[in-house]
Order: sequence, then C-alpha cells, then structure tokens
Amino acid sequence: MIFGYGETLILGFLVGLTGALAPGPTLVATINSSLKDGWSAGPKVTAGHILVETLVVLIIVLGFSSMAVSLSAPIAILGGVALIIFGLLTIYESRNTGLMTASSGPAAGPYLSGIVTSVTNPYFWIWWLTIGSVLLVTTLSGGIFPAVLFMSGHWAADLGWYTLVASAIHRGRVVLPEAVYRMLLVICGVFLMGFGGYYLYSAAEL
Repeated sequence: MIFGYGETLILGFLVGLTGALAPGPTLVATINSSLKDGWSAGPKVTAGHILVETLVVLIIVLGFSSMAVSLSAPIAILGGVALIIFGLLTIYESRNTGLMTASSGPAAGPYLSGIVTSVTNPYFWIWWLTIGSVLLVTTLSGGIFPAVLFMSGHWAADLGWYTLVASAIHRGRVVLPEAVYRMLLVICGVFLMGFGGYYLYSAAEL
C-alpha cells in the first residue's frame, strides 16, 4: 500500500495529532514548563520527544525496511486492528477527560522533560509497537522519502499542538473549551477507526 507524497504528509500529521491531543505526561510537562519558559516550552519539550522518537524510528527502519513489501498483507491487518482499537479507546476516554494541568513546576528542564516523559510513558511504547511501526513500515514500502514525509507530518502535529498549549497557558488563556477538546478526541477516534477499516480492506486485496 503506497500513498502519494501529499497524502503521506497529511496522514503523518493527522495520526500525530491524535497522539499529541491525548492527555499524558508529555502534555503535563509542556504545561508545567510553560509556567517558567513561556511559549518556548512547547518547542523545547517537543525537541526532547522527537529525539526519543528519532531513535525509535531508526531502529524500525534498520530492522524492517527490507521486509516492508513482502509483509505488506500482515502489516495491513495488524495496523487495521490496532488503529480500530486505539480509535475506540480514544472515543471511550474522551467522555471524562480534559486538558491535564499540574500546579507544581517541572522537575527538570523542558528538553529533559520531553525525553523522560516519552521514555517512561507506556502509551508511547504501545503506540510505536503497534500503530507507529505499522504505518512507518507501510510508508517505507515506497522508499525512504515517504517515511521522512510521514514523520515530518507527525512531528509538525506535535510541535504545533504543544506550542499552542504552552503559549495559551503562559498567557493565562484556556487552550480549548472542554466540550470542544472532547469533540476533537472523538473526531480523532473516528479517524483512527476509519483508517483502520481502510487498512483491513486493503489487506483483503493484497
């Protein structure tokens, strides 16, 4: 399954946004760091997060690039199931969730916070062992450049969201009304499920 360059970039952004929007330790680190560093906490925390993801991506690329084409059907099935499950979980968790805040300052600088909160977050590793690795290997079937585009879109979503959060918190503004935030999570969940269904459909044709 090979996507066009534009589609791959958009896919990376949308999938990255579903992960960035989800409440978690990296979001908390961004909020805490913004109290001290202002809007720049967003890019700084994101840089730490990207450093960890770059190492993960290199491991996946070096380990699976040669198998990307030959294992396209199993990869599509695994990816489809994982996307649907994560989509359902996102919708379920959107019912009672909100932007997580913390009153205490960060225990470390924003760069280190981005690294530590990524490495110690179980959701991060589960995501990369399922959805992340499957989507990355799929884009690799079209070459290295599509994989770079996918990750560029993914990181653009992280950078944009965390910078928005840091800027809003620093200025004492509400990032998003709770109802809007929950609706965005539902939309992300539906997107994941829909794309998962597409993956399963494509597997039947491989």
